Amino acid sequence: MPFTFKQFHVDDSHCGMPVSTDGVLLGAWAPLTQAKTILDIGAGSGLLSLMAAQRSEAAIQALEIDRLAAQDCQHNIDQSPWGSRITLIQADLLQWYPGVQTKFDHILCNPPYFDNGPQSQCSKRAQARHTDSLAFDQLLSAIKQLLAPQGKASLILPNASLGRFLTLLADFELKLIARVDITTAPNKAPQRHLLCLSHGVSSAESGEAIEAEHLSIRDASGAYSQAMIALTQAFYLKL
Repeated sequence: MPFTFKQFHVDDSHCGMPVSTDGVLLGAWAPLTQAKTILDIGAGSGLLSLMAAQRSEAAIQALEIDRLAAQDCQHNIDQSPWGSRITLIQADLLQWYPGVQTKFDHILCNPPYFDNGPQSQCSKRAQARHTDSLAFDQLLSAIKQLLAPQGKASLILPNASLGRFLTLLADFELKLIARVDITTAPNKAPQRHLLCLSHGVSSAESGEAIEAEHLSIRDASGAYSQAMIALTQAFYLKL
């Protein structure tokens, strides 16, 4: 379903995962404004690449495995104000990254995250949501190679996958440097987590403690919270 933001439009008709609040939160939160090079892994419709282009002056590479989703992505890039700064690559990350010499200042990824439970009968949606197509250890291996020495990687994960993901970081000498726990309303348990990683020893091994911030999407009345508005008002039309 097409979705119009303040400075760009996204047509996601052929994408396994449509435009979602998850993607908007990640694209608005990631600390990428000073980055000169950005990689969007699993670009889909190009949402994160377009948000990154609006927020930075970086050269952006959008990597997407699915041919039809890549067509949507290219169309959205071409129709945006930032077509000259975003390059689409249609490729499988696992086949593409071993030969890549470029190091990126920032890596964005809204990754497949379910490793059990029923899969969607839509193969595109299943590919976008389940780790069958990209396991966490494979993703972290790619991030470790592609991330510049002082670079950062930003991701969003559901609560059910958080613990398993965090336990893998030490294996790849990556550490958590920022985290925001997302709730749908006050006094509810977090359902999503925004994570920012960098090279280095994990916080658990070094004795460092990362204190999670908290963001509630809606307030007690059901309206968007002030924190949500502040984070996303540069993008959502009605904020």
